[in-house]
Amino acid sequence: MTTDRAASAGGDPTTAPTPAAPADFGAALRTAARIAALSPSSHNCQPWTVAWARSPESRAAAARLVGAGPGGRERAGKPGEEADGGDGRYRWLVLGLDRDRSLRALPAHAVEMLLSCGLYWQLLLRALDAQGWTVDALHCAEGPAEGEPVGGAELPGSAWPRSWAALSVVRLRGTPVGAEHAEELRALHATARARLTNRAPYLPRPVQPALLDGLLAPSGAAAARGADVTVRHLTSGTDRAAFADFVARHGGRDFRHRAAWRETHAYLRPTEAEAAARGDGFALDRLFGPLSRPRRRFMRAALAPATMRILSHVGYHRLLAHQLAHLVRPTPVVVAMSFARTAPTLADAVKGGARLADYWLCATDAGLALHPVSVVLQHDDLRTALQSRLGIPGRSFFMSRLGWPAAEFPASPRRPAEASLRTI
Repeated sequence: MTTDRAASAGGDPTTAPTPAAPADFGAALRTAARIAALSPSSHNCQPWTVAWARSPESRAAAARLVGAGPGGRERAGKPGEEADGGDGRYRWLVLGLDRDRSLRALPAHAVEMLLSCGLYWQLLLRALDAQGWTVDALHCAEGPAEGEPVGGAELPGSAWPRSWAALSVVRLRGTPVGAEHAEELRALHATARARLTNRAPYLPRPVQPALLDGLLAPSGAAAARGADVTVRHLTSGTDRAAFADFVARHGGRDFRHRAAWRETHAYLRPTEAEAAARGDGFALDRLFGPLSRPRRRFMRAALAPATMRILSHVGYHRLLAHQLAHLVRPTPVVVAMSFARTAPTLADAVKGGARLADYWLCATDAGLALHPVSVVLQHDDLRTALQSRLGIPGRSFFMSRLGWPAAEFPASPRRPAEASLRTI
């Protein structure tokens, strides 16, 4: 196509740029991981991990999972190819869930962890694609998404940590790259850096229907391919008021749920500096805006699990719910995403996270901000009641404010990208 364009423009076809070989895979993976590490996750716990399958045993196991070649076997490879971990054309990656970094206080957290991993997976695969490593085959582990933490697929060898559950395996094929790939990678990185959870108030300005319609189109790229997800935009005053009323009435549930709040509190950092040093969680200022030192000390004491247990008896959790509802009420759009199945599978959840990644990036490119209101989905009775009230089908997994940000919001801290990578 490059030669055809040059010829039609009257230039010499022999001087047209020649597509280059894909980037060195190790370097490409590290670059992709730096972009994917910017993905959102519940409580900013970052439960994802990725293994590059390079040994013959791990490659063979990965090939069986994706059904590669006759009998699902990968070609053994020629002498000298071991350093590449393949035959020169293919590379194998395994997405894992790190149980040691996962939320577990509520059964619904199992879905949230899979969604978080799916978000990361999508950014990683898109960043690799922009460097010439295209998804050739992809497999997700079987099993339900909800309930106890997933077991995932089995991989051999001591290099695969016992605390990791294998969620998805991908075979990547090296393809030539051109100048457009470099621009795609640059744009993806810029959007991933700009994407964040903005908990500040939004402008009282409507979002045009044409713009919302553009957000509904699935990309079908990488891990989002085949995602069976429904996206609805609640824009009517009736629906938005009903959602805000629901948050005001039930949004304090987690604050008085001992196990859930104890787990949440473990990710609250006193200051931005401490959050940055640890690389996860979020500072108090992310929940309540800029705080003076005395106010920060007061909030730390008031939010301590022991204090919250006492204050819940006098309705403190309801006060916090009303404050959240006050933020939600003027929001011009509420986004609702749901699985088609009422009992989603592990694959549904991972692909749902990939679909959410594309949606969030597209919204960010349009200048819009999101703020998930997860508390209404983390308890089955609340979720089913909310879905019934708003007519949301399937199994809802994402409810969020969507609008034009009135103020900038700081990005959450991140662990080093390499901390999530391993070779097996």
